[in-house]
Amino acid sequence: MEMMDAKAEKLFADKNLVFIATVMKDGSPQLSPVWANYEDEHIMVNTAEGRLKHKNVLRDPRVAVSVVSKDNPLDMTTIRGTVVEMIPDYEYKHADRLTQKYMGREHYPFKREDEKRIIFKIKPERVFVLPDLPMSDD
Repeated sequence: MEMMDAKAEKLFADKNLVFIATVMKDGSPQLSPVWANYEDEHIMVNTAEGRLKHKNVLRDPRVAVSVVSKDNPLDMTTIRGTVVEMIPDYEYKHADRLTQKYMGREHYPFKREDEKRIIFKIKPERVFVLPDLPMSDD
């Protein structure tokens, strides 16, 4: 397991959209924008049971995750890892925390009657962080 550095952790702490790639049955990639955070040395991605990415991860737990700063697209990290656990979030506790982070609202506003939220707990295995680049003189 490769450790996340402070820059990568900050990207996950800030209000930045995260993208997760999963592997389709035919081996092709599938990409989705998601809300996520980093805690206890794992990336935590919130999704719903039955979604395509959930079905893909049930079959193949390998994923790639990328997060880019909303303020500077060159401030980014890409991680390859494995979903080591799927945690029920049926009471929306994690979804509510992410709603606070991304929307400044107390409760997840997109609840559906038949939806069950889950969390992908992802163990980072390869971490790539773009180094800070010197500012242009222009």
